[in-house]
Formats: sequence, C-alpha cells, structure tokens
Amino acid sequence: MTSLDIHQILEHLPHRYPMLLVDRVLACEAGKTIRALKNVTINEPFFPGHYPHSPVMPGVLVIEALAQAAAILSFVTMDTKPNAQSMYYFVGIDNARFKKPVMPGDQMILEVELVRSMRGMWKYAAKASVDGAVCAVADLMCSYKIVPSPE
Repeated sequence: MTSLDIHQILEHLPHRYPMLLVDRVLACEAGKTIRALKNVTINEPFFPGHYPHSPVMPGVLVIEALAQAAAILSFVTMDTKPNAQSMYYFVGIDNARFKKPVMPGDQMILEVELVRSMRGMWKYAAKASVDGAVCAVADLMCSYKIVPSPE
C-alpha cells in the first residue's frame, strides 16, 4: 500500500486550484483500491454562493473528488503520470446517491475500488464518507486516451 502527499498528487493529476479536490492519499494498492482525503474548509471558492446562510459542498464536486481519486488509482496502476499527450476523461456516472451533506470543517474520505479496466476504459465503485457516515456513492467510468500533439 502506497500513500501520497500533495506534491506526489500534483504529479498524478493535471488538476490545480481551485479544481484539485484530493489533499492526501492515505493508501493506494495498484489495480485494486485507493483511500484518499479531502479537507473541506470554509475557504473553498464555492461556499460563498452555495449556500451563504448554510454552506454545503455541491454534490457534483463530491463526485468530482471521487473521480480524481479514481484517476490517481488509474495512473498508479498504469505506472505512469499524466502529460500533454494523455487525457483522462470522466465518461459516466451511474447509481449516484447523496446521503449526507458535506460541510466546512469536514474531512471527507474518498474510497474507490477498481471494478474493471479494459481497452482504456475504467470502471469504479466509489464512496465518500465523513466520520464514518456515508455521504455519497456512485459507479464511475473514465476513459484514458493518448491525444495527438497540437503541432
């Protein structure tokens, strides 16, 4: 099992602030699972508008955090890192359910299991939780492609 700090995460994801939604990888087993952490702070750029009187992390960003954890798992599994010639696309969300809101001050645990990988398509079972309570679950699909150089 491997853990990754923020510097290593930045090597495995093309995302940057404000779209980087994984702060630490607690454990990652190539080809199997990843367990990551997102510290949710009141300083997040979406909280002033969602909702000012009672801030809640948008569900779409909870799913995006899970997808980013899945991408890290995929790159670790492939033993590669993203570059200008590779694209990792989010292509499907099935069975998404939101069970508990994620609030400022929460530490969201992202757990993703690789279900299947075939011909550049990756399928995962994903779960986000806070303090042991499930916040969201979803089945995710992503696609990895090599794109031609713009030259």
